Amino acid sequence: MKYIYMGWFVGFYLCSSSAIAQQHPNFDYAPRTYSCWFTDKAPAIDGKLDEDIWVQTPSTESFVDIEGDIRPAPSLRTTVKMRWDNNYLYIAATLQEPHLWATYNQRDMVLFQENNFEVFIDPDGDAYHYYELEINALNTIWDLMLTQPYRNGGRPLDAWQINGLLHAVNLEGTLNNPTDKDNQWTVELALPWSVLEEAAKHKGAPRFTEIWWLNFSRVQWQTIPDGMGYTKKVNPTTGKPYPEYNWVWSPQGAIAMHQPETWGLIAFMPEGQEMPQEQFFARVEAPQRWTLWQHYYLQKQMFHQYGKYGKQNDFPDSSLHILADDHIFYTSVKTKSGWLSINHNGQITKHRHPKK
Repeated sequence: MKYIYMGWFVGFYLCSSSAIAQQHPNFDYAPRTYSCWFTDKAPAIDGKLDEDIWVQTPSTESFVDIEGDIRPAPSLRTTVKMRWDNNYLYIAATLQEPHLWATYNQRDMVLFQENNFEVFIDPDGDAYHYYELEINALNTIWDLMLTQPYRNGGRPLDAWQINGLLHAVNLEGTLNNPTDKDNQWTVELALPWSVLEEAAKHKGAPRFTEIWWLNFSRVQWQTIPDGMGYTKKVNPTTGKPYPEYNWVWSPQGAIAMHQPETWGLIAFMPEGQEMPQEQFFARVEAPQRWTLWQHYYLQKQMFHQYGKYGKQNDFPDSSLHILADDHIFYTSVKTKSGWLSINHNGQITKHRHPKK
């Protein structure tokens, strides 16, 4: 399913440079979806995924390059499984890895400077207030909250912690030993609702069929053996390490994980029940959302070029309702259930029709 914003505006934006990350011109906006099953039996958080609960749980699709299919498929396979109960969101990841490498061993170290696995969660879908959790093969954690994306001046709140977080890894191989070939590492996480509810629509666990925005990322560096294990492979032309690979569950269309609008969708379902993809898209009003985001990108480009945002009469044949002055804008689009709106900070709000 591909949603295209109207007319020449797309080309105007995509052909221009901007501080705002943008999707490549052929980006197909179709966020991946996953039905997360309820469980009455919590898994033991030991990093081993051989319990029946995980064996019987479907995996996500294999990760792809962060930009999507315009880039080669990842050379190593990564998949995720998810479950939930009244206390936790459970996440289990399997990362194929012939060379297990990790040295960062203190909480809140910048783990993406080495190989790692990352979780991004936007409970209420406002693309503004969200969580990030990173973990490496040493079971080191970096957990942080953003009250707004980096593109809007957001700063990571490192002091914030997921109190009650349970986490473990299991290594099938030997860490930092280049003399052998490893198999994989697995990650097991339990994130308590008592913390995740801070950015959710309501307190406590989600309700059945509730939808959240999530994505997962794997950072993978090119490495070579050294005397103490591994080091990053250096490009002889630049004298710097080669750029890392960014492999994700739901493609972003750009090398930018902090674009919550292009994350995937999960629905909290009873055990064994699946939500069809078209229902996911209808429930979150995906076509209208994507129209608003295309407008947001265009407004940012106009501000970058002209020092002001566009007004209603600057958008001929637009189905959008635009309130703007030079420095702020508030744009709405009509949906079946009411209105969706976006502002100059990239925050989505939903307004439902009053019940009769």
